[in-house]
Amino acid sequence: MNVSITFLGAAQTVTGSKYVLTFSHGPLQQQLMVDCGLFQGLKELRLRNWDVLPISPAQLDTVVLTHAHIDHSGYLPRLVKEGFRGRILCTEATRDLLEIMLLDSAKLQEEEAAFANAKGYSKHHPALPLYTTEDVLQVLPLVVGCPYNTPVQAINQVSVIFRDAGHILGSAMVEMLVQGEQQEKKLVFSGDLGRYDNPVMYDPTAITQADVLLVESTYGDRNNRVPDPEAELAAAVNQALGRGGVLVIAAFAVGRTQTMLYYLKRLRQQNRVPRVPVYVDSPMGIRVSGLYPRHPGQHRLGHGNIFDFDGLRFVSDVPESKSLNLLEQGAIIISASGMCTGGRIVHHLHHRLPRPQDTVLLIGFQADGTRGRRLLEGEPQIKMYGDMVPVLCHVEQLNGFSAHADRDELLRWLGNFEQAPKRTFIVHGEPLSSAALAQAVQDQLGWPAPIQPRYLETYSLFEGI
Repeated sequence: MNVSITFLGAAQTVTGSKYVLTFSHGPLQQQLMVDCGLFQGLKELRLRNWDVLPISPAQLDTVVLTHAHIDHSGYLPRLVKEGFRGRILCTEATRDLLEIMLLDSAKLQEEEAAFANAKGYSKHHPALPLYTTEDVLQVLPLVVGCPYNTPVQAINQVSVIFRDAGHILGSAMVEMLVQGEQQEKKLVFSGDLGRYDNPVMYDPTAITQADVLLVESTYGDRNNRVPDPEAELAAAVNQALGRGGVLVIAAFAVGRTQTMLYYLKRLRQQNRVPRVPVYVDSPMGIRVSGLYPRHPGQHRLGHGNIFDFDGLRFVSDVPESKSLNLLEQGAIIISASGMCTGGRIVHHLHHRLPRPQDTVLLIGFQADGTRGRRLLEGEPQIKMYGDMVPVLCHVEQLNGFSAHADRDELLRWLGNFEQAPKRTFIVHGEPLSSAALAQAVQDQLGWPAPIQPRYLETYSLFEGI
């Protein structure tokens, strides 16, 4: 059997994760895809979502997902629309999250197309969504939820084991066992690795052996750990509210929103921040929060109403969301998306950016080309809903709340390997961060130079196993 891998995303970028493995045994061939994400951020990357895949979705046998974030799962409706009919294997919590996240993604696609048609700014007439709600409904019956730490047959002679990655609810690294005629080989896909000592999620599982390793490098060039994240958040909240305005926190609906609720609940209990109303204005974030009690063994928070506290308000309907514009001071609004690319956060930014007394707090990675990145870089005005909106508010960032392992944590996880994999691929990182991690792997671990693959490149992994 010969095995090759083709990088259809997350190569020299943090988005669009898609890896296709081709298993050839004489004239017989099977194909398996690990992750199936949308490209986000820069327009040149987003345009790849419309490109014809260099493989036939109808001939793809199985998709294996590491987790539910849209840059790892959001292309699934398009894949099914173009003919894929195989199984989609993931953890049980990822299965539950997919329904929420893919339906939300489809809604955003439909709304964006409708808005483009109404405003007439699309080059295509009419503008069409990449996929629709109906397309998502064709995906869901194909999804198979799998337990952690249990081998699952993916295709002939290939099984996978999901290990807890500690990134978000249901996130996994994938151990892939390939049984050849003479020997077995192991491929490991890190997925997105979480933080160590996270108060909500468990530490990433240690893996000690791999023949081939794909490791993410989102923060491969920097460290984000802060000595006391609670104190850092408390200072940011007190400073923002002390300006006499409203604090808007841009938080991913999955993971970051729940982490913010955990910390705000603790800070209020300790009287370290004012007891102002806290509004979660993210329908997806609200639904995701409801999944945590259903999967109590996959986080540290236990059972019951784990996020509730006095003054917390979940905002579901649009009129109430719009009414938040009337708030002048003494309130916290948590909304998505975390990179400010879509969702209700854009509505709040449109209203809040021109207000000098208000504060926008960014608490996650901001990819190149996103509104969040442009805000961090100090652009004086940001385009939203066809308008150029002046940025007069305060823009702050807290790095200690990222759900991604930083440079030292990536090296700590890699340090669990008893010996260097025969081949290591550095993926899911912008060029500088990937290059920095690759160099650190050589300098600190003494491994052979890792490969930094490029978009559409193919590598042969094993010959005649």
